[in-house]
Amino acid sequence: MFEYKGIKIKWLGHDSFSLTSNVKIIIDPYKISKQEKADLILISHNHFDHLSVDDLKNVSTKDTTIVAANECIDMLTGFTFKEKIGILPGQEKTVRGIKIKSIPAYNLDKINPQTKKPFHPKEDNKVGFLFELNGITIYHTGDTDLIPDMSDLKPDIALVPVSGTYVMTAQEAAKAIEKIKPKIAIPMHYGVIVGSEKDAHDFKQLVKSCEVQILTKE
Repeated sequence: MFEYKGIKIKWLGHDSFSLTSNVKIIIDPYKISKQEKADLILISHNHFDHLSVDDLKNVSTKDTTIVAANECIDMLTGFTFKEKIGILPGQEKTVRGIKIKSIPAYNLDKINPQTKKPFHPKEDNKVGFLFELNGITIYHTGDTDLIPDMSDLKPDIALVPVSGTYVMTAQEAAKAIEKIKPKIAIPMHYGVIVGSEKDAHDFKQLVKSCEVQILTKE
């Protein structure tokens, strides 16, 4: 766990995090080991390793609100929660007192060899999330390449993928940090489907502009 100005941040593996202050937010729960319950769940896109109904069942209650990329909304069935709210890139919403802005998330050069299209096409409107918790801004990029949309966001904390194949490589992620300009960067998207801890350490070695925290999966 990493604590920053009263916010407890746990990496639950892959792209999944829990962030706890006066509310608990869980992002993209997938194969998580602890059965934590969330007040607010954020879902970046519809791929199985980000929208996992089994995991959503485990972390949601009748009081949980879900904010998800619009493409996910029809898939959120078969479990109990308070409400589901769709969001498109560039939209801003305040949910449970949390200001949330969705940032586009897409590939520029990560091409699916079967479809000949990007793994995360821009037209799908998959998202990352820029949100404020206790006056601290956090940017979860979602599954993305280094894209113009992430420039000068200047969050306190940036959660960025580093594994390559479907998302940025460690080298690309380090360049993205120069554009995002956070105070702290935390690598993600490794250790489950693609990528390893080496990618996280390579990323840390390359980033010179801010602090890097490599978290242990909880």
